[in-house]
Amino acid sequence: MQVFRGLPNASARAPCALAIGNFDGVHLGHQALLLQLSEAAKRLALDAMVMSFEPHPRAFFAHLSGDLSKAPSRIANLRDNLSALSLAGIAKVVVQHFNAQFAALSPQEFIQKILIDGLHVKYLIVGEDFRFGAKRAGDVASLIAAGKQHGFEVHSLTSVEKQGVRISSSNVRAALAEGNFAEAAHLLGRPYQISGHVIHGQKLGRTLGFPTLNLSVKHQRPALTGIFTVQVHGLSEQALPAVASLGVRPTVDDSGRVLLETHVLDTQLEAYGKIIQVEFLQKIRNEEKYEGLDQLTQAIQNDARLARDFFRLRARSATDRI
Repeated sequence: MQVFRGLPNASARAPCALAIGNFDGVHLGHQALLLQLSEAAKRLALDAMVMSFEPHPRAFFAHLSGDLSKAPSRIANLRDNLSALSLAGIAKVVVQHFNAQFAALSPQEFIQKILIDGLHVKYLIVGEDFRFGAKRAGDVASLIAAGKQHGFEVHSLTSVEKQGVRISSSNVRAALAEGNFAEAAHLLGRPYQISGHVIHGQKLGRTLGFPTLNLSVKHQRPALTGIFTVQVHGLSEQALPAVASLGVRPTVDDSGRVLLETHVLDTQLEAYGKIIQVEFLQKIRNEEKYEGLDQLTQAIQNDARLARDFFRLRARSATDRI
């Protein structure tokens, strides 16, 4: 899959079938839209291309207003979104930097500069509530009119439901915030996980007897925070049982930086620089600030005990089913 940061240069432009959206989490609703895109691309002998945005447009306007509470929490990082798009058969992805200049494009400028001149769109699919251009003035109807004028097909997809539940990023965020990973998997079509390169940390966990694999979380509002039972993929043939903290570590760090720290149970690992996937299984508790390292250590010991209990019960249940 080719990934472009902004519009491709002239030599890389070719007629395409395009889907536009934020695609945060690439849930089953997104996947239904991407399936239609792929089928159209095959029918028309075009590349299947996706345009997404960084940052999320609502996050951009929230920062602009100074009210970060208006920014949506993030389900997935860019790496995981791109991986899911690749699995859906997408050949090319444009990650468009959403800034003041882009936000100021009128609907007519967006159509001409982005769709026609920039991407050579011949087929376009969006969600039924898609809006674009300055002040969200453009809608699906204006795209259809432009398509008739400039010679590209326009289609919109209505909301997708599974077993009577609407599939949406908002519902995925709600499930993750509640620690309902079964519901999140139901909406995503796969277990929820976060991936990334293992980075060096402060080595505090090692000092406390709980060394961790650390992943940096670039966005400041992840869809979930707290302490979790997880399993780690990418370091062995089998998933490794672990306990993880996702948040700002208020007891030991006042910078506000978000970090995913994962302690693999009963295993010593050196994994710096490796890419791992942390799959979330159960929420243990919310993140807390403690008076000192002794209280923090006691809390981590209890979290590890609860995680071990989870895996012990799961193994017993699997044995009983045999």
